[in-house]
Amino acid sequence: MPPEPIYLDHAATAPLLPEARAAWLEGAAIWANPSSPHKPGRAARAALEDARERIKAALGWTGELVFTSGASEALAIAIQRSKAPLLAVSAIEHDALLRLARDVPRLPVDRAGRVEAAAASLPGLVAVQQVNSETGTIQGIAAIAETVRAAGGVLLCDGAQGAGKRPVPDADLVAISAHKFGGPIGIGALLVRDWALLHPSGGQERGYRGGTENLPGALAMAAAIEADTAWLAQAAQLRAVLETGIERLGGEAVGKDAARIATIGSYRMPGKSSAAQLIRFDSLGIAVSAGSACSSGSLKTSHVLQAIGYPHPGEVIRVSIGRETREADIERFLAAWGEIAGVRAPA
Repeated sequence: MPPEPIYLDHAATAPLLPEARAAWLEGAAIWANPSSPHKPGRAARAALEDARERIKAALGWTGELVFTSGASEALAIAIQRSKAPLLAVSAIEHDALLRLARDVPRLPVDRAGRVEAAAASLPGLVAVQQVNSETGTIQGIAAIAETVRAAGGVLLCDGAQGAGKRPVPDADLVAISAHKFGGPIGIGALLVRDWALLHPSGGQERGYRGGTENLPGALAMAAAIEADTAWLAQAAQLRAVLETGIERLGGEAVGKDAARIATIGSYRMPGKSSAAQLIRFDSLGIAVSAGSACSSGSLKTSHVLQAIGYPHPGEVIRVSIGRETREADIERFLAAWGEIAGVRAPA
C-alpha cells in the first residue's frame, strides 16, 4: 500500500477547516439574497453583516471591509477604483497584481527581497506586499507606509499570505483571501481605511462591488479567521528542522538572511531542475510547488528570484507548511529530497 500523501503547498491553498465547512453549510441554509428587502433577505443581511464585523474584529481592522471573490479581485478593485494613480509596485509582487500594473515602474529589492522604504516616497498609489508568496520574506510595511504617507501617497498591500498568521499591515488598502487561512475558495476581502480612497462602482457592498453577496463564503471566512493560531509556533520549529536537513543534504534556503514567515520557504537542489523535482516529489506522494500557484503551471522562471538576483532560479522549489503538517511529514520529505538529489545526510 502506498504511503499517505503529504501536502506541503499550503501557500497555494490551505485545507478547509472543519469549523469553516460547518459555517458554510449554515450560510447555505440561509438561502435568501442579502439585498432583498423582505424578512428572509433581512435575516441574510444580518448574518452577512455579522460575518463582516467578526472578520474585522479578528483582524483588528477598524476601517471598512468589502467582500470580494478573493485577493485578486480585491487588488483589482483597489487599483482600478483608486482615486490616487498607481505610481509604483514592488518587483516581487504576485502575478495577479503585476498583470494589473503593466508598465508601472517597479520598486527594486535587495538580495533578500526587501524593498527600501525610501524608494516608496511617491505621491500616488504604491503597492508593496506583506509577505512574499515564494520566499516568505516579510516586508517592513510600517516604515514603507510612513514614507508613502509622508509623500502624500496611498499604500496598497497584498496581505494574502499574512492574513491569519500575522497582524494586518499598516496600509490604506489590504487584499486578503480566505482560502489561504483555512476558509473556502471564492471569498476574500478588500480592507479599506477610508471610503474616500476609492471611486464607487455601484451595486452591492456599499456600492464598491457588484454581484449577489456570497453569504456562505462570508460566514466560512469568519469562522476560519477566528480559528486558533497556536500551530504557528510548531510551524517555525518544523521549518527549522526542514532547513537544517536540506542544508545537510547539500541544498540551500533562498533569502535566509531576511525576516521570513514560518510557513513558507524556497529551496535549491543543485543540479536538479525545478520541473524534475516537482515530478519526482509528486511521484513519491509529496505535493510542493515551484513559485506561486498562479504561475507555477507554466514553470516559467520566477520573476521573484530574478528580481532578487538569485543565480540559480531554475533549481528552486517552494515548500509551505500548514496546521496539519507534522514532523513525520518533514522527515519523509527530507528522505525524498536525499533520494532525488542522490545524496545522503552525513552521519
